[in-house]
Amino acid sequence: MQSLVVGLGRAGAGLHLPVLAKARARDPQLFDGQDVAACDPRRTLPRRPGLVTTASIGEAAGGLDPAGTVVHICTPPTERHAVITELAELGFRNMIVEKPLASDADDLARIIRVRRKHRLHVEVVEPWLTSTLTRRLIELTRSGLFGAPKSITIVQNKPRFRRSFAAPGHPTAFDVELPHGVALALRLAGAARVTHAAGADLELDGQSIPRMGCADVGLRHNSGVRTEISSDLTSPVRERRITIDFAHGSAVGHFAVSDDDDHSQLTLRANGHREHLVLRDDSLTEWMIQAYRRFRAGGEQTRGFTFAAEVVQLLSVAKNICAEPVVPAARTETGYVAMAHHVG
Repeated sequence: MQSLVVGLGRAGAGLHLPVLAKARARDPQLFDGQDVAACDPRRTLPRRPGLVTTASIGEAAGGLDPAGTVVHICTPPTERHAVITELAELGFRNMIVEKPLASDADDLARIIRVRRKHRLHVEVVEPWLTSTLTRRLIELTRSGLFGAPKSITIVQNKPRFRRSFAAPGHPTAFDVELPHGVALALRLAGAARVTHAAGADLELDGQSIPRMGCADVGLRHNSGVRTEISSDLTSPVRERRITIDFAHGSAVGHFAVSDDDDHSQLTLRANGHREHLVLRDDSLTEWMIQAYRRFRAGGEQTRGFTFAAEVVQLLSVAKNICAEPVVPAARTETGYVAMAHHVG
């Protein structure tokens, strides 16, 4: 299959292009051997072997077979609907979309309509779900070795001053790291509802970006497990950590914090014993290969899309809890809409 990357910012140029190179080397039969196509009207890349760049989607489409092409949509969340619509009208049906799938519930509804109208096969990037660490945690949770899980804590911290001020493509801190955390919590503990949420602005040298400093959300799963997810984009250190407290033990996992290293770590504690594991975990490459295999198999895939939509819906509730709704008419005389008043 051919590949077209739309958007050459951090996600497109910094993640998808190098991961595609690794995936093509690992499983060349999935790909046709032709150059990867890429486009971004706002950015240009230095010439490199195996890559053809254009300034627009229309120009890139002229040299591709839509039926045999997978499009990687790496534009900001607020642009997802427009880009997906343009590609669909040009005949492209197989799409990989960076997380989150949409910036809010309204955008999600528009994307759902386009997907149904054009019968699109959409895969939303979620490497944590193919992570070796995640697989170990799922096995531990299902085995009952430490008893039933009681609570999950997920921390996703990193300094993000320069990117936030230079390219404000994400509406809030809820859209940067939390999609990974919410998806992970749902995979581990099942369906959930939002119980509480909070956020803060990003401030530096007299400048401020609303709701881009940090974000926190609480979930109560139907299984009874409670999850707390937090992300601080002003943190001086990078950390992607999950803690699961069981009835008779605990598990602390650390996902790789960047593409500099492809290893995760897991520490297990129970009955006074401690075990520490270092796991090979090139999760994004593995996720990409699995996605291309699903495209090659053909047919509409709904499970992954439905799961990604659920993540967007939960994050939309969380954003409404801690911020004034976008539509003034949605306010009540006493404050915010009823949806914003959840209790645990």
